[in-house]
Amino acid sequence: MRKNLLIIFLLISQILFSQADCSSALSVCGNSSITYSPTGIGAVNENLGGCLITGEHNSIWYKLTIATGGTLTFDLVPNDPDADYDWAIYGPNVACGSLGSPIRCNAATVIGVGPSTGLNMTSTIVDAPGGSLTPYCKYLDVLPGQTYYLYIDNWVGAASTTMAPFSLTWGGTAALASPFTDPAIQPYPFVPPGVPAANPADPREVIICNSPAVFDFSTLTAGILNANPNFQITYHTSQNDALSGASPILTPITVNTTTTYYFSIHYQDPANPNNPINSCRQVGAFKFKLGNITGNNVSLFACNNNNAGTATFDLTTAAVFGDPTAVKKYYPSLNDLNAGTNEILNPSAYVSAEATVYVKIISQLGCIGTGMIYLKFYPVVVVNDAILRSCFIEGASSTASFNLTAASVTTQAPVTKKYYPSLTDAVNGTNEIATPSAYIASNGVVYIKVFNSNNCFAVAKVTLAVLPPVKSTVLTDKTICMEDTTTLDAGPGFDSYLWSTGATTQAITNVSVGTYWVKLKTGECITTQEVKVYASEQPVISNIDISTNTITVTVNGGTPPYQYSLDNINWQTSNVFSNVPRGDSQVYVKDSYDCDPIDITVVVPNLINVITPNNDGINDVIDYSALAHKQNLILSIFDRYGNKVHQADKTNGYKWDGTTNGSKKVPTGTYWYSVTWNENDKKNTPVKFSSWILVKNRD
Repeated sequence: MRKNLLIIFLLISQILFSQADCSSALSVCGNSSITYSPTGIGAVNENLGGCLITGEHNSIWYKLTIATGGTLTFDLVPNDPDADYDWAIYGPNVACGSLGSPIRCNAATVIGVGPSTGLNMTSTIVDAPGGSLTPYCKYLDVLPGQTYYLYIDNWVGAASTTMAPFSLTWGGTAALASPFTDPAIQPYPFVPPGVPAANPADPREVIICNSPAVFDFSTLTAGILNANPNFQITYHTSQNDALSGASPILTPITVNTTTTYYFSIHYQDPANPNNPINSCRQVGAFKFKLGNITGNNVSLFACNNNNAGTATFDLTTAAVFGDPTAVKKYYPSLNDLNAGTNEILNPSAYVSAEATVYVKIISQLGCIGTGMIYLKFYPVVVVNDAILRSCFIEGASSTASFNLTAASVTTQAPVTKKYYPSLTDAVNGTNEIATPSAYIASNGVVYIKVFNSNNCFAVAKVTLAVLPPVKSTVLTDKTICMEDTTTLDAGPGFDSYLWSTGATTQAITNVSVGTYWVKLKTGECITTQEVKVYASEQPVISNIDISTNTITVTVNGGTPPYQYSLDNINWQTSNVFSNVPRGDSQVYVKDSYDCDPIDITVVVPNLINVITPNNDGINDVIDYSALAHKQNLILSIFDRYGNKVHQADKTNGYKWDGTTNGSKKVPTGTYWYSVTWNENDKKNTPVKFSSWILVKNRD
């Protein structure tokens, strides 16, 4: 180190500069970095002790209060390699005037660029005297509530030009006390005065209407404090004064736009005036900027929509002044502006014809200017009404799909169109039609809102006409026998025909039973007409009743009158056949369409009229098991009073031996019986055969 400077330089520096003494040490607020440029010494050349044997040179004192215990380190880095910073730490909990020896001290000689120094976690030394090559000392172990003093000295003479600021950053696990990092003390952020300068690195700017001007700095206090209690602000003309609180500006003074001014915020504990954090300060810089204002005269355009003769102007968008924080008041005449009368109270939606509006502009500090707004209309949008015709929609013939975008409602370009179901919707911009190229509607009107490049609009009416289906009046459904064919004719008068068979003729022949369609073209529209060729309904033999040798046929369905036959050759209108032989017979039926007949096989059972159940093997039972292949075969026996005495079915072999319940013999006499079943055909035709039987029981 250059410890050979003349003592006279020390004396000069003491005379020229006044810095903090131990008694006026700056409090360190939290673990925030420190930047400072010490010049000269305070009023007292302190007894430093330890490795610092030559007294103060360009020094600053700091007071540290520990909030959270742990390890404490710091890095002190000058911005000039020719600076020569020494330092010492005293404490804990010592008083100025009786500091004792420093617990850490470093006056090492640092060779090379960037002579940084401080405390770190690797060094083991606690004292580095002048000439030592160890710039870092061992970290501190600190406890909550302890206070320490840090002395920093740039060891260059008063005549030296190396008065370099230093940057100091804290490290380790400990936290330093600060009112600015405790939300219980500072619940809200502080708000620096003014607005950012064009260069963010420059001080913020407070507007004044004239320069120079007399300014009351206290008018900034409430805005900066932002409702934080127990904080005080002082204003200064130098950063060092702001950091130490020295030489505050106490009354309004004349200010200019070239000087940089500073505000200094510090906490004042209402319960403890000796609280160490009361001395913590947070400082900021600001300058004044000339705010005399001149308004601009501008033109403001709006849309004379639907050629109404007036437009809605947003006067607030007129660029009469660039500062968005300025207050603007709008008047219909210059006389009103000067008198403050007839102010326009709805400037964002001012309805007017073309005219001139006058603007009074008031800056944040009351600077006043004027401007004029020339209200003008954009060119109007010219539209015409139109008609759209479209073919009906199959299945909903009262409606059609309209391509609204094809409606020719203006010749101007470029334009943008929006589509609405009513004039009110079009004007208000509500219920917009989302699919205008495929708009489904019946006969009626829609409205097209046409915008030009200025977003002005006019509304055109479009009439919608649904072209209805045109069907053949001669093409009708037909009914034929299933085995027959017919001709379908759509009639003349259509532009083209296309049948479901692929034919393109007016008529198609040899058409069998089925469903067909034909597309009939009329102009641009195509109507699909369906036609059906029905098979005549076949009659159904619903019941066969056999009594001895007589067959009675019951038929339903089809189209009466019916005809009946046993040989498909000879036909009769009666449904009763007599003298039918025993065994299988074929019954044929057809209706009035004379289609192929339906037929069914009928069994006329052998007649048994007497049984003698005496177990001689002759006529002991009545047995219809020969019909067991029929469906639901049941033999029922009734006495002369109609009481059912026996039922023969699958469980007893379709037989009766003249007993009731298979045990008690019935009395000799005549009994009635019926045999029912369903034929094994598609319709499961029911058949009933009935007769009588004489039972002779000789017991």
